[in-house]
Amino acid sequence: MGDLTTERSTVTGTAPVLVASNRGPVSFSTADDGTLTLRRGGGGLVSGLSAIGDTDAVWVCAALSDADRRAAGEAPEGRLDRAGHDVGGQAVRMLDIDPQTFAHAYNGVANSTLWFVHHLLYATPTAPSFDADFRTEWAAYEAYNTAFADALAAEAAPNAAVLVQDYHLSLAPSLLRAARPDLRIGHFSHTPWAPPEYYRLLPDDVARAVLTGILGADRAGFLTERWARSFAACCEDLLGASVDHERLTVTHEGRTTQLGVHALGADADFLRERAHRPDVDERLAALRTAVGDRRTIVRVDRTELSKNIVRGFQAYRHLLRTRPEWRDRVVHIAFAYPSRTDLAEYRDYTAAVRRLADEINAEFATPTWQPLVLHVNDDFPRSLAAYRLADVALVNPIRDGMNLVAKEVPVVSDQGCALVLSREAGAHAELGDDALSVNPYDVIATAEALHTGLAMSPEERADRTKRLAAAATALPPQQWFLDQLNAL
Repeated sequence: MGDLTTERSTVTGTAPVLVASNRGPVSFSTADDGTLTLRRGGGGLVSGLSAIGDTDAVWVCAALSDADRRAAGEAPEGRLDRAGHDVGGQAVRMLDIDPQTFAHAYNGVANSTLWFVHHLLYATPTAPSFDADFRTEWAAYEAYNTAFADALAAEAAPNAAVLVQDYHLSLAPSLLRAARPDLRIGHFSHTPWAPPEYYRLLPDDVARAVLTGILGADRAGFLTERWARSFAACCEDLLGASVDHERLTVTHEGRTTQLGVHALGADADFLRERAHRPDVDERLAALRTAVGDRRTIVRVDRTELSKNIVRGFQAYRHLLRTRPEWRDRVVHIAFAYPSRTDLAEYRDYTAAVRRLADEINAEFATPTWQPLVLHVNDDFPRSLAAYRLADVALVNPIRDGMNLVAKEVPVVSDQGCALVLSREAGAHAELGDDALSVNPYDVIATAEALHTGLAMSPEERADRTKRLAAAATALPPQQWFLDQLNAL
């Protein structure tokens, strides 16, 4: 047995750089004739990995659909590039994880537990309740993370750099460290991090496992210093770890993990080019026709519980009730794209968003004015058109790791836009000086901020927007990725 273990640990792959994330850079669907159709995604990780220019770099991801699973199953060891798929010049290993294991890990633990804890979403009199079903889900989460760690260990060259992404994979760094102590491992959290008193909602062993899992990394990255310090506080409180608050390091069981802050920014060149293509111009013309010469308040979100769409609508209703001068002079354009529809809480929330939109229109609409225009079908060109048109952008999450909408709107705004921004969004750390800051729970204060934004002079709006855009693009996605890689 000992010989086998030694032999396994000396077998390494050829990848000098690896990325691990739940969602990969490609996805598959099945055409009518049964053939697989590939679709390539975008985003910071895709552009970051392509910036390395190393064809031996490997992206490890999970199969998310039946078509993905078929593609992964037909490829040698899940390597899509070796099966002849055009994955954009990168090597991609897609893991065909048992669908039930994946569902338990992804929906049960990642999205219904860790996401809820970090975004402070629980209605604690009734939830959470960590029972036998949760233990089944937690075992699946461990298995899911183990599958990633095993694949990374198999693909990584000696002393390779591995960047593990997000709350889905919080156990993977320590599992990978045990298998391959030669590797340089980074973990990045795209969510906020809960303060210790809230994080303690998790069962003690689970809370410790998530922390020690991430501490298996050499570096743990966060979007803001606030989230990094919350993580350090949890390590201090729950593990008794030693924290150097100046150097932002956490030392536990003889190992030191450096915490890093990388405030992901908007991709200015891409957004400005994309926002002026014909399909965006068409949608902009349609929006202008619908709005007329009225002012616009714009929001673009997934119908995610943390995005706080319902209180945003309540604030708009309060504005119309208490400041009648805005009636027939403003239109609230709200794009609320369905999210996580397999979870009951999200279906209920989407229904509440639609119901409130209908109530506002029933209360205030006239034959010539629809005060709230709600779209629920995802349309990126239309979102960009709304960004260009917005007089006021409303970004009021309960809590958000960053919030890129807050950064994207100022970059593409045509005339300048007042940004009403929750102080609980990670983006507030960089944009707060030039935004109109709000407490996301305070509907009346949010209504007042909307009024202030609508009444702001065009000159002030334009000046603020210039400064917001500069701050928003300070760390574009490629540089964000390369900074983390270089720090390893």
